[in-house]
Amino acid sequence: MFFCDPPGTSDPEHLFNYGNDVVESNYILFHDQEPIHLDIHTSLFDSTVERNLDLNNNTGVTYSAIVTSEHCSEYVDTVCSRFGWRPYYYFFHGWASLDWYRGYDKTFLIPDPAQRIITKSFVNPNRIVGGHRQHRVWLMYNLLKKNVVNSWTSFPAVCPYENQPIVDIAKLSEGLYPDIQDVFLSAELPWNFPGETDHPMHSCWLSLYDQCAESVAYVVTETVFSGRRHHLTEKTFKPICLQMPFVLVSTAGSLEYLRSYGFQTFDSIWDESYDTETDDVKRIEKIATLLAEIDRLSVSEKQALYQSADRIVKHNFQHFYNGNFEQILWKEMQGMFQQIKHDFQ
Repeated sequence: MFFCDPPGTSDPEHLFNYGNDVVESNYILFHDQEPIHLDIHTSLFDSTVERNLDLNNNTGVTYSAIVTSEHCSEYVDTVCSRFGWRPYYYFFHGWASLDWYRGYDKTFLIPDPAQRIITKSFVNPNRIVGGHRQHRVWLMYNLLKKNVVNSWTSFPAVCPYENQPIVDIAKLSEGLYPDIQDVFLSAELPWNFPGETDHPMHSCWLSLYDQCAESVAYVVTETVFSGRRHHLTEKTFKPICLQMPFVLVSTAGSLEYLRSYGFQTFDSIWDESYDTETDDVKRIEKIATLLAEIDRLSVSEKQALYQSADRIVKHNFQHFYNGNFEQILWKEMQGMFQQIKHDFQ
């Protein structure tokens, strides 16, 4: 078994393996945390093949596989075709979220939905905006152009991961939006939440309780936005655990994918047709239009909109915390292990 450690790394220097002293050509690579980006991860995949050959004295491979957390993924198909791997899948980030956010249903960190006073349209934290996160730049551009101002939004002036100024990152999209640099220059970034001076990593815990308690919805700008695949992370489960409606900025079909795990979404209270739009630019613009419509509502209309989602919000919260979601994940994982056992015999 090959895997990367610590979690979140995905380069050959962090590749490790478990095995025994018996020469064994079969192997499985667990690439179940990060989405596949061929420009980043090809060296990792090549290194896996090379190391396995070294370990089994170059006797070749009988059976090999990759485990990912990508569902219906063209990128998994490409990798498996290139390396001759069999694909297996389970929802890693569902398990991670159950672990990281356990116990929050027993706290009083955020008011009960019935007691919240809604004054803002949405909360939208953004940290990494460079590299493969260009969709966050597109969304911010469209929100700025639509003069969406009544929200809690954070956005850096310099990407903390890529260490690139936002104006340089925006320049990459000038062919799509010719005025994008000017729009960001006039935005007076960075935008931080009260009490924050930078953009700290908040993956493994909930936060922004005050901002969430005032907002109609949580805008989840997911890690992956482009291509045919479903890859949701812990970000999607934050609004569920905070008992909020959400708008999901992710690949096409992500809401349908989430519903397949027993959660409900909000097509009964606003337009979720963005989820079926396969053109990335059109999808981001449909999301921005929806958020602008929410932003233009009066305070009383925002309060009423939030309250209209109460049944769905409660269902999702209970589904996450009462064990039903875990049972679905466990059945899925057992099925994966049984299939691996069968295939590797």
